[in-house]
This record gives sequence, C-alpha cells and structure tokens, in this order.
Amino acid sequence: MPSVFAWTLLAFLSGSLPFSLWIGRLALKTDIRTYGDHNPGATNVLRAGGKGAAALALALDMLKGAAPVALAASVGGLYGWSLVPVAIAPVAGHAFSPFLGFRGGKAVAVTGGVWAALTAWEGPTIGGLLLGLFVPFTGANGRAVLLAMTGMLAWLWFTPPAWNGLVTQPPRAVMPAVWLGQMSIIMWKHRADFRREG
Repeated sequence: MPSVFAWTLLAFLSGSLPFSLWIGRLALKTDIRTYGDHNPGATNVLRAGGKGAAALALALDMLKGAAPVALAASVGGLYGWSLVPVAIAPVAGHAFSPFLGFRGGKAVAVTGGVWAALTAWEGPTIGGLLLGLFVPFTGANGRAVLLAMTGMLAWLWFTPPAWNGLVTQPPRAVMPAVWLGQMSIIMWKHRADFRREG
C-alpha cells in the first residue's frame, strides 16, 4: 500500500508539470493561455503559431502520463488493480496542477500517454483515430473526446489488449476502472463544452 501511494503521488506530480505552458513561454515568448480555450495544453501551443513547439508539447504531455505508469509497473512491481490509481493520477495532475494554482488543461494528451504505457500502440492509436473521425462531425469538444474514449474502451474490451508487457494478467475490470477515473476528470474539464452544446 505505501508503494502504491508513493507511485500515485509521483504520477500526479509528473502529470502536473505544465510543459505546454513552459514551451510557450520559452519557444514562442507568449502565454498560450491567451489563445483558444485558454487552457495550458498542446493545442494552444499550436494556436499560438508553433507547429514544432506544439509537437514537442504533445510528446512531453504524453510522456508525463506514460513514464510514471511504466515505471510503477516495471520498477515498482505494481500490476492489475494496484496500477489503477497510478494510471488516473497523471490525468488528475494535468487537470489540477499545483504549479498552476490547481488549474490545468483538459488532459487528453496525458490520457493518451497513460494508455500508451498500458497497451503499447493500441489505446492511443485507436483513441486518436476515433478522435480524428468524430471531430469533423462534432467539433473539437467534449463530445468528440467522450465518443473516442468510449470507442477505445470498447475496442480494448472486445480484443485481447497488448498491455505492453507491463501488467501481468490484469483483471478485465481494470480497464474500465482506469477509464472511468480518467473520464470523470476529462468530462469535468469539458463541462463548459457540454453546457454550451446542451
């Protein structure tokens, strides 16, 4: 239990690192929160005019989700249910970063990073393809994320997941448990979209 708590705390702190904001300030000399939806995420780095900087921000946001989960499994020896709070924590850290007064971004990229650690290519690839499919029809909003994440979970539920060799025979319910925790945070961060869309 202490190790689970320690890895969860580490994962939260990893997720809370506002790489996109820092990259905006260093590379673009601007506060990316003045663009778009005013969130400190890679999308607003792109809106601020830096394609290369946005790609770097996206990669770092995914890495800060993937790294603590992968390390908790491979170094900490956590698996199955023990990984659930660790897999949710980076998303919470990004959404409620102590570096930003417990405010943060919408946590989509860091969520993709967590699923990369859990499922290798499967989770982020399926989720990303579905997001790209739904955005033209619904807009880049909470509804598109909800549909993409639901489709990703369905794919992982009905096909044997890779689990990237990090999780030893996980209980089937681990996937929806991680998904539910992450989606609770993501939907809260997208609540303005849902209010606007009815």
